[in-house]
Amino acid sequence: MTRACRNRLARDQRGATIVELAFVMLPFLGILLGFIDFGYSMYLGSVVEGTVHRAARLATVGDMPADKVDEYIRDQLSAFSNTATIEIEKTNYYEYSGIGRPEKITKDRGPVGEDPSDCFEDLNGDGIRNTVAGRAGLGGSDDIVYYKVTASFERLVPLTKIFGFSPTATVSSGTVLRNQPYASQTIPKEVCPGG
Repeated sequence: MTRACRNRLARDQRGATIVELAFVMLPFLGILLGFIDFGYSMYLGSVVEGTVHRAARLATVGDMPADKVDEYIRDQLSAFSNTATIEIEKTNYYEYSGIGRPEKITKDRGPVGEDPSDCFEDLNGDGIRNTVAGRAGLGGSDDIVYYKVTASFERLVPLTKIFGFSPTATVSSGTVLRNQPYASQTIPKEVCPGG
C-alpha cells in the first residue's frame, strides 16, 4: 500500500457515523430493555395483587369455598400467562395480633420466661405450642385469613442472555381479611402441659 493510499484512508470518515451510532445504541438498548422488563414486573405485581384481593374478598364473604378460591386465582393468572407457576398459601388466625407470631402464653407457671410448663392458647388443637399461631385454610366465622400468592412468569425481554438475569420473574402479594359473619368465632382452648 502506497503512502498516498494510506493518507486517503486516514482522512476518510464515511463509516464514522455508523461506528458512533453503535457505541451509543448498544447501551441505550440495554437501558431500554431494562426499563421494559422492570415495567413488566411491576405490571405482573399489580395483576397478582388485584387477583389476590378479589379472591380473598369472595372467600371471606362466604361466596366461594376454599378449593374454588384456588381455582379462581389459578384461572385469573393462567389467563394472563399460561406458563405461570402459582403457589397459594391460606392461613387463618384467631386474632390480628397472632399473624406471624407463636401461640400466646396465657399463664407463666414456671420460672419467668418461656418454658414447657407455661399455659398457652392452643389455636390449632394439636396440644403443642407452635411457633406460628396460624392454621392452614380459610378458617371459620370471624377468623382472620392471610392470603399469599407467589407467581413466577417468564420474562418478557431476553435479559437473561444479555445481563445474566433469571429467566423468570417472581411476584408475591398478600392480604389479610376477617371472615364473615362476625361474632360466631370458636374460642381456642387453653392448654397447660404437665397438669
